[in-house]
Amino acid sequence: MTEKEINDIVARQRKYFQTGATLPVDMRISGLRRLYAAVVKNENEIHEALRRDLGKSGFESYMCETGMVLDEISYMLKHVHKFAKEKTVWTPLSQFHSHSYKKPSPYGVTLIMSPWNYPFMLTLSPLADALAAGNTAVVKPSAYSPHTSNVIRKILSQCFDPKYAAVVTGGRAENTCLLREHFDYIFFTGSQSVGKEVMRNAAEHLTPITLELGGKSPCIVDQTADLKLAARRIVFGKYLNCGQTCVAPDYVYCHHSVKDQLIKEIREQILEQYGSRPLDNPDYGKIINEKHFDRILGLIDEKKLVHGGKSDRNALRIEPVVLDNVSFSDPVMQEEIFGPVMPVLVFDNLKEVIQRINSMPHPLALYFFTSDKAAAKEVTSRCGFGGGCINDTIIHLATTEMGFGGFGESGMGAYHGKTGFDTFTHYKSIVDKKTWLDLPMRYQPYRQLYEKMVRFFLK
Repeated sequence: MTEKEINDIVARQRKYFQTGATLPVDMRISGLRRLYAAVVKNENEIHEALRRDLGKSGFESYMCETGMVLDEISYMLKHVHKFAKEKTVWTPLSQFHSHSYKKPSPYGVTLIMSPWNYPFMLTLSPLADALAAGNTAVVKPSAYSPHTSNVIRKILSQCFDPKYAAVVTGGRAENTCLLREHFDYIFFTGSQSVGKEVMRNAAEHLTPITLELGGKSPCIVDQTADLKLAARRIVFGKYLNCGQTCVAPDYVYCHHSVKDQLIKEIREQILEQYGSRPLDNPDYGKIINEKHFDRILGLIDEKKLVHGGKSDRNALRIEPVVLDNVSFSDPVMQEEIFGPVMPVLVFDNLKEVIQRINSMPHPLALYFFTSDKAAAKEVTSRCGFGGGCINDTIIHLATTEMGFGGFGESGMGAYHGKTGFDTFTHYKSIVDKKTWLDLPMRYQPYRQLYEKMVRFFLK
């Protein structure tokens, strides 16, 4: 798509938004219902696209992509009338007689840039939030998942006029053109390096942004944990989508006394969940492209390999890998893995864990397997991270009543449910001052009596 075409889309959306057409809540609901119906109607095509891009099974595609999108849309349909209402707040006596309220208002023309690892869900879920809040939206899916991008373009063209919601496909050139445009809000999901570029460009127009990034999310296992259950849930979270999940446990950090038993349980769970030949398992996905395939293979230290390691370049598949005796100085610990490689490290005490995690860039997620409630409270209170779970992995992002987002180096802002509506909403603070009374104390000439009154009210 050319720069002029992109410019025309943004200009048309701005003109359309300024007509006020997106403000009526019934209009927003109508659009969301069309989107819901289109997702349901095209479910098989969506799942086929996800299979071609990432090797996802139909079950996994629904559980992690289409089902979550439908759930987000359903939530907005149920609550948007309430969310869009003006909210009366308390008015100080010094402002008598007035009515104070917060008015939810859309930002305007928004840009949603999504990644390739969950290309459908991470595009349409924030889109549902943006439209529910009354914005227009330009959607830019990843060039690395072209089949899903094409389905998204088809669905949105069925549901919306491009002046309301439009799709821009393409790669780096299109991204550059989009970031030159003046948007009213930018929502980006992707890598830290690209997130920094988005932020730099947004600063040119002082555009507010949400950045959903990543990081090395720790999975802590202490000596009180149920190891069999921990292994089952860690294996699920780590190898889902072949590890290409922004909140996947990046590494396991376990107490030295349970390390050997935990690895044993993890290896058994890999066999139970993926079989003895994962490369032949039709429900086990693939790496997105050869570049990432080679990068992941380069992180596997054969001397520390205790499970897996086989790969198929033609199919872009890598077996679930477990590495033992890993240190924080190893290459696998210098970057987000984003693949099916599980390093296992050990600790001696909880103080060491907290210090180590806080010495590293803030992760997007943190997981802690323990039976010690006091320890869980200490870790979740003292460690910096976006969100997480106690005795499970990744499921926190599927809870609509909680916002999902990063912290520090793993991002800023959040979305899902009410938090998603708030992300795409500016709350105007308005005082409606009545005209039948006008207290003189704020006006010059100032008097001693008025000063006493001001001091009475403002303290």
